[in-house]
Amino acid sequence: MSLTFDELVHKTTWPTWAELQNSAIVTLVACLIIAIIVFAMDTVFDNFFKYVVYTLIK
Repeated sequence: MSLTFDELVHKTTWPTWAELQNSAIVTLVACLIIAIIVFAMDTVFDNFFKYVVYTLIK
């Protein structure tokens, strides 16, 4: 246990505050882009299937 703790505390490189902020911003932007893509795909498929169903029912 002590060896693991020593390795975690002393043998790792922790990011600086600026690096941490940059990584958080990149993650946020990537999540937003993915959310927009999923929303667009959902809207397109929803409209497509509504069109197909309403056309077949009539």
